[in-house]
Amino acid sequence: ALNSIDGFVPASRHQARHSTYAKALSASSDSPYALLFDCDGVIIETEELHRLAYNAAFKEFKLVIKDEPVEWSVAYYDVLQNTVGGGKNKMFFHFRNTTSAFPTSEDGTPAPVTPEDEQDLVDRLQARKTNLYKDLIAEKAKPRPGVLELMDQALADDNIRVGVCSASTKEAVTKVLDVTLGEDRRTKLDVCILGDDVSKLKPDPLIYVTAAEKLEIDPSRCVVIEDSIVGLKAAKGAGMRCIITYTASTENEDFYALGCDAKVPELGSTGVSLDMIFGPMKADGVDAAILSDVRD
Repeated sequence: ALNSIDGFVPASRHQARHSTYAKALSASSDSPYALLFDCDGVIIETEELHRLAYNAAFKEFKLVIKDEPVEWSVAYYDVLQNTVGGGKNKMFFHFRNTTSAFPTSEDGTPAPVTPEDEQDLVDRLQARKTNLYKDLIAEKAKPRPGVLELMDQALADDNIRVGVCSASTKEAVTKVLDVTLGEDRRTKLDVCILGDDVSKLKPDPLIYVTAAEKLEIDPSRCVVIEDSIVGLKAAKGAGMRCIITYTASTENEDFYALGCDAKVPELGSTGVSLDMIFGPMKADGVDAAILSDVRD
């Protein structure tokens, strides 16, 4: 089975799907491509579940700032998810930038005063939030339309490598992938890189740079499916093509101004297929326009 921590592929399975990398490089027309999926908001619309889980954790910890309970509204979480990658980073941003104060607790626990105490609070909040989120996923998770169909097409193509690159933690993403993809699809992924695996999170491009390195594929031959500006910046920063499947919380963002190659509301509703993505790249080069007939 695929090790979803380090991203490596078992040699026997890798060889079964892709022969040898050297052979693939011997003729440029046969060189492999990669299709990389973000998880939250792409494979599944999870952002509201994340928000609910954070708020539930804040409530359990009885956190208050200036006598007001710590709670993230829908509008504020939309800002967070389009500004900051990773859950702990979101909390640090909130306490250090938005409120300029760490919370106290209604039970009399004072606000942390040292960086170590701040980190400890955020670590404990994130751990509790992850467990609450996993419970919500088990109850409510379902894949976005068209995602599994596109992934299955890619997994069946010997010249396309498939991966998931998510800033979320291994514990949270593994639950999502088990529920939405199923074990068979998940173990067929060629790479799975999560927030625990990289030192910098999106919008830094490191997670996608790392994926290309592990797959031994030039970034220009990689296409990323994302849903947010944070993810788009990471993909473009790595030198990859990027398709945005926007959600209600991101539909008004100007993705094209930031280099998006195509945006669609859903992969399923617009009938996006593997050939619509990679056909033009194979015929006209890696910079060819993609999804010309269906993109917004």
